[in-house]
Amino acid sequence: MDLLTPELGLFFWTLIAFLAVFFILRKFAWKPILNTLGEREKGIADAISAAERVKAEMGQLQAENEKIMAKAREESSTMMKEARETRDRIVNEAKDQAKTEANKILTEAQAQIQQQKMAALAEVKNEIGNLAVEVAEKILRTQLSAAEAQNNYADMLAQDIKLN
Repeated sequence: MDLLTPELGLFFWTLIAFLAVFFILRKFAWKPILNTLGEREKGIADAISAAERVKAEMGQLQAENEKIMAKAREESSTMMKEARETRDRIVNEAKDQAKTEANKILTEAQAQIQQQKMAALAEVKNEIGNLAVEVAEKILRTQLSAAEAQNNYADMLAQDIKLN
């Protein structure tokens, strides 16, 4: 049982050694350990706040990114709509211009046809007139081949001139 109950001298020297180590540790090691623990606690708190700040910034950036994407989609849609409208307008203008050109060409062609028709009619009339003169000349030559018939015809023309 000697081992279980320490003697007073051993207890006293153990207590003095413990107190000496305690005061030495308190004076030299306790403050640096507490300072290190405080710095570590502060570093962890700073890291957590920085992570939260970064998380908030990321959320804000993501919201801004979504706004930018929505705006880009809207602008793209507007540009596509304007492009379709421009295309339709150009196609309609081209159709209108083609119709105008076709009508102009048709009108000019009809005018040329009418002009050629009139020229052909005039030519036919001239030909008919020339043929009529030739026929009349041939008829008169055959009828006025005798000298007496020529004199009678000249007298008749003279009388017509007097009457007019």
